Amino acid sequence: MKLQRKMRIKENIPLYSMLILPLLVFAIFSYGPMFGLVIAFKDYRFIDGIMGSEWVGLRNFRMIFAQPQTVGIIRNTLVISLLTLVTSFPFPIILAILLNEVRSKFFKKATQTVLYLPHFFSWIIVGGIIINIFSTNNGPINFIIEALGGTPFQFMFNHTSWMSIYLGAGIWKDTGFNTIIYLAALSSIDPSYYEAAVVDGANKWKQITKITIPCLIPVIVLQFILATGKIMEVGFDRIYVLQNAMVRDISDVVSTYIYEFGIQSGNFSITTAMGLFDSVISLTLVLLANQIAKKSDNALF
Repeated sequence: MKLQRKMRIKENIPLYSMLILPLLVFAIFSYGPMFGLVIAFKDYRFIDGIMGSEWVGLRNFRMIFAQPQTVGIIRNTLVISLLTLVTSFPFPIILAILLNEVRSKFFKKATQTVLYLPHFFSWIIVGGIIINIFSTNNGPINFIIEALGGTPFQFMFNHTSWMSIYLGAGIWKDTGFNTIIYLAALSSIDPSYYEAAVVDGANKWKQITKITIPCLIPVIVLQFILATGKIMEVGFDRIYVLQNAMVRDISDVVSTYIYEFGIQSGNFSITTAMGLFDSVISLTLVLLANQIAKKSDNALF
């Protein structure tokens, strides 16, 4: 047994050597920075460094929850993330299924290119476009409303419309690119399944619901688990570009709090504690989603 294991390791030495660089990247850029989490338990000062700063235990965490805006920031983060997950998650699946049914290669490639393109725009560009489109003074949407005899509406200053624009912008920007994983999964489905379904008289809708979607379930579950782990990670650039003072009570999230209160004000200990609290919640949600996925998988199969 030991001899077979040694031979197997020896045969796979080239493959193991290929792992060295990815492991180094993870060690340096993912696990190495975790040492900085100790700042959450210290009164960090630049002049003293991480190890020289005074140890204060859980004082920073108590200070976080003693501030009145903390609960609102966590609530906003959860609400925005859950809404983003609910509204954005189904679109790549639907789009991938639709593209998979297209038979014209030229039309399919052209459509994919157009849909993928927004993903490569920075949120600075996308935010500028959105703000100009929905501008109260010279935006095209309000220009059309005025031309039709209506009153200009402050889309970016109203809570409901701002949230709709925020969610819609994310769908427009990322849906096309996120279909790549589902299209890859669809390409691995055995064509004989569809041929057998056609012989049995199944129409296109039956083929999608009885073959395509069931074959996508493992990928959908995996993507759902990964998305659940990011529930507390509202992208800083997206929310920072689109927010304004009028909607600050619903758009202030953990990432903007860390930037403004930590980086700009220099309160690194408190914001590190907030980031650690954020990570613990994300880990808990990932483990919970994984358990739910396992139970669902057993129930389905």
